[in-house]
Amino acid sequence: MRRSTHGILSKGCSRRDFLKLTAAGMTAGSIGFPAIAGSSGGKRRKIVVLGMDGMDPQLLEMFLKQGRMPNAARLIKKGGFSRLISSDPPQSPVAWSNFISGTNPGGHGIYDFIARDPSTQVPYLSTSRTEVSSRTVRIAGYDIPLSGSKVINMRQGPTFWKDLQESGIDCTVLRIPSNYPPTSCGAKTLSGLGTPDVHGSYGIFTFYTDRAGELSRDVPGGRIERVSPRDHKVECILRGPVNAFDPEQKSADVRFKVFVDPTAAVALVSMQGRDFILKENEWSDWIQVSFAMLPHLVSSKGICRFYLKKVRDDFALYVSPVDIDPSDPALPISTPDRYSRSLSERLGRFYTQGIAEDTKALTAGVLSDDDYRHQAIFVMNENIRMFESEFNRFKDGFFFSYFSSLDLNSHMFWRTMDRSHPLYSPGLEKAHGDFIPWLYARMDAVIGRTIDSLDEDSLLMVMSDHGFNSFRRQFNLNSWLMDNGYANIARGASRGSSGYFGEVDWTRTRAYGLGINSLYLNLKGREPSGIVARGDEGDSLAVELAAGLKAIRDPKTGEQVISNVFRPSEIYSGHCVGSAPDLLVGYNRNYRASWDTVLGKYPKDLITDNTDPWSGDHAIDASLIPGVLLCNRTIKSLQPALLDLAPTILREFGVSPPAGMTGKPVL
Repeated sequence: MRRSTHGILSKGCSRRDFLKLTAAGMTAGSIGFPAIAGSSGGKRRKIVVLGMDGMDPQLLEMFLKQGRMPNAARLIKKGGFSRLISSDPPQSPVAWSNFISGTNPGGHGIYDFIARDPSTQVPYLSTSRTEVSSRTVRIAGYDIPLSGSKVINMRQGPTFWKDLQESGIDCTVLRIPSNYPPTSCGAKTLSGLGTPDVHGSYGIFTFYTDRAGELSRDVPGGRIERVSPRDHKVECILRGPVNAFDPEQKSADVRFKVFVDPTAAVALVSMQGRDFILKENEWSDWIQVSFAMLPHLVSSKGICRFYLKKVRDDFALYVSPVDIDPSDPALPISTPDRYSRSLSERLGRFYTQGIAEDTKALTAGVLSDDDYRHQAIFVMNENIRMFESEFNRFKDGFFFSYFSSLDLNSHMFWRTMDRSHPLYSPGLEKAHGDFIPWLYARMDAVIGRTIDSLDEDSLLMVMSDHGFNSFRRQFNLNSWLMDNGYANIARGASRGSSGYFGEVDWTRTRAYGLGINSLYLNLKGREPSGIVARGDEGDSLAVELAAGLKAIRDPKTGEQVISNVFRPSEIYSGHCVGSAPDLLVGYNRNYRASWDTVLGKYPKDLITDNTDPWSGDHAIDASLIPGVLLCNRTIKSLQPALLDLAPTILREFGVSPPAGMTGKPVL
């Protein structure tokens, strides 16, 4: 398995030699503390891990020098700071699966945000799938399933807190990604990234407007609804989840009304017997919505927030994605089941959908930079409030809390710092260039709060799953495949006119890109219309593709677009290697797969500017984008990796890592 950093490999150390050196270093540093909780004669200790998604080592070092992060400096002085090798590829669901399982994707089976069923080529979100009952009975016009549907967590391999809990060590794990539905165990857990909204998606907002020329339509991550105010009243429909009981699979929608004050900048929203008033530019509290599935018998509950942007002269009302209600969850989001309810009782309702910051609404122009920033701060404050509430109740054992703010807001506001980004402007920097530094300072305050609450015997780690990088230029992988004869357009099709391979002639297509870093061969016996034979033909094609991709230069900048291309056998180990993409594409700094590549499209242009507010990213060559590890103990490993943290935590508690873990303790 690959465990590299750009610095060491660039000094002439071969990958094989580096693996040997790293393995030797890990073995030398594998001495943990004595057995504690549940062991004879040992005292209970605390281990606390703060997971700060996207904390970047270069930004961290800069802010440390500027004195913005005094608490992180305190922690480093007590123990140490190291760059942390991320996953291949360094996407969040992959990286956090490395952390959870203590192994690489070959052991846990998560390779990208998007996966596909090779026999049908139908895509799905990689971390979970829903199995619906195929047996139903028709009663009064509704299809009643004879068995319940089941949501499956697709991550395989160990779950380190399950081993801890089974060894008598209490665990609290808040909002950890890649754990939906939560792994069944006795620990208190709340799922994070990967948790859907009530539609089963990563989040679908709704925007109601009477703006001239606007049409009702779907947009990425949301829905624009054209409304027609009459007599100071606006009739609205909130789309609900697909009704599985309906033979036509219609959505279970909810109607509501907005009454606009004829003189003041205020409106009253009336929904399902509840009325609330909003001023212009005001957000509502959480509003519970009930979607009727079987009248008077079955309903699905969700929660959403309303934001009244404008009352008149282009009426504008934003409604957030409808989240699973933690006080009455329709889908499993915690262990035990009652844990989300108890959190809701103490804290009130909160975001449950895995990507709470509504980045797609900013991309669609529904939320302005100011609107989005306000919503993102609300999300951060809600996360901190949950952390503080549960940390105050934490007595001993293992405690983990996840923070999304650095990741999602670096994605959206990197353009305020990178003066070479297509969307950068001095005005934007003046207005919002302070936001990312301010977020780091807020996370530093969380670190300080944690340090001050722990005694000297407790272990504290602050870690991130990857760093960050500018996303200036986007590469159309499928376009390159078509331009170079590896894919062909179907007769009569118009290139770039449809999504998800709609214009492809599979009988003349040898390779295709799907997701952010994944490239697949169109193999015989695996894909429905496979034409590439396994063995020598497939191997030769993979070698040819890798060489061709690494040779690409951007005609605008002269830079290498793709830093490296790997075959699964080069970087993975474990029983899931056979389900890996055939090639993993590691992009260079400032580049990433295009949005069209993710969705299986073939635009005519090969490399274009990224003009989406999503201006920072990390889905590139992992050696270019390490995360961070801060610890109040000396980090003995020279090159710690994400997959090393699970066995480290287990060893510190005196629990032997299970056989499926390939990582090594770093302390």
